[in-house]
Amino acid sequence: MDSREQDERGGQPVVWTVADTAIGPLLLAATPAGLVNVVFHATGPIRDRALARLASRLGTEPVEAPGAPLLREAIRQLDAYFAGERRDFELPLDWSLISGFNRQVLRELAAGVPYGSVVGYGDLAGRVGQPGAAQAVGTAMGANPLPVVVACHRVVERDGGIGGFGGGLETKRALLALEGVLPQPLF
Repeated sequence: MDSREQDERGGQPVVWTVADTAIGPLLLAATPAGLVNVVFHATGPIRDRALARLASRLGTEPVEAPGAPLLREAIRQLDAYFAGERRDFELPLDWSLISGFNRQVLRELAAGVPYGSVVGYGDLAGRVGQPGAAQAVGTAMGANPLPVVVACHRVVERDGGIGGFGGGLETKRALLALEGVLPQPLF
């Protein structure tokens, strides 16, 4: 599809690549506004479903472009993060896949829960002025289109339980161990 056709459909260009990381392949997708999506376990059918979902939501077919500057920079920062050399991501983010309460919660998470710390679902709900909305915060974490970069792995249960995670509990444990919150997994 050329840019004129994209304009007619209302879509914006979307580029993507798959990065090999310490937690497995991550699909990274970006628009001109910024990184728009990170998807765990991005091989075969999972990658294809994620790309189809992006096409549907953003109104244009994503184009594989591993050399795109923003994707190259995202991979560089992810590599540094997994090597223990980076604590914060400095990437433009496109929040267009999320709105309302979910966006509010994820923005608070990104701004207010630093590397190496955790927050409870209920505490995060209170930070956005919705005490008692712990379940809704859990839903927002599950809808996070930018995991790892917007660190939903840092949200845990009030009683000390690890909680759920879209990338799988082993992945959540590995990310928390990397940040020094949990001991390194035994396997």
